[in-house]
Amino acid sequence: MRSLLFVPGDSPTKIAKAAGSGADVLLLDLEDSVAPSAKAAARETLRAAIADLRAERTGCRLFVRVNALDTGLIDADLDAVMPAAPDGIMLPKSVSGVDVQHVAAKIAVREAECGLPDGGTRIIAIATETAAALFNLGTYRGASRRLEGLTWGAEDLSADLGAETNRTETGDYTDPYRLARALTLAGAAAAEALAIDTVFTAYRDADGLRRECEAARRDGFGAKMAIHPAQVPIINEVFTPSPEAVDHARRIVAAFAAAPDAGVAGLDGRMIDRPHLRLAERILARAGVER
Repeated sequence: MRSLLFVPGDSPTKIAKAAGSGADVLLLDLEDSVAPSAKAAARETLRAAIADLRAERTGCRLFVRVNALDTGLIDADLDAVMPAAPDGIMLPKSVSGVDVQHVAAKIAVREAECGLPDGGTRIIAIATETAAALFNLGTYRGASRRLEGLTWGAEDLSADLGAETNRTETGDYTDPYRLARALTLAGAAAAEALAIDTVFTAYRDADGLRRECEAARRDGFGAKMAIHPAQVPIINEVFTPSPEAVDHARRIVAAFAAAPDAGVAGLDGRMIDRPHLRLAERILARAGVER
């Protein structure tokens, strides 16, 4: 999973276009991109769209962003889409690991009712959209075996904080959002979940997107969300490990395999230790190659 593309859940045309974008995951949206009056129709659109995309064997995974727990809409969302067996659910405005547990329980009931494999539906939580959520990033560890990823959002957090803007004149995030980003990264690592970087809203600025992707990869994020199909190729390119990185990772793994009881090993005249091994294993997993 490198790229996750948001698609309005009430637009069959946009869903069909997104399916050909090359995104690893389509985030079929029932929340912010769908007006309150259109949500009921969007649920039916999404259920049919998931069935169509399955039949077309597009290869991308299908997650549905449902409405938040406190809206009173999430049960209707799940009732509509779970019979179509989405790969996962994206939970917006998650405040803590307890929210993930709550949604996991709702999903489990519907898996049983729909005859779906227990535990097959995964969860990605957006974990920084409220000020209260920033204090709880450590609570996702052990919350649910369904938890696959944590991501963060700046737009809803801006509204909750009452901020005039979330970026400086140079385009960098201001301190509250840099903190949210860092806490998400640490929370995901603690929960052994994929750290997913937030969207880059200036979708015509390819250079800015690339810089933000490269900074995210540098810091430890493994994927990034997109709001436009044109962003997907850049995200996929940046988050795909290079052949050189894969080769180096394989050599690190081989060095420790040759000395399984060693705490350190030597490679190219440099000492490497177990943290290097863990990073190498993550690179190989991201590349989808054998060790």
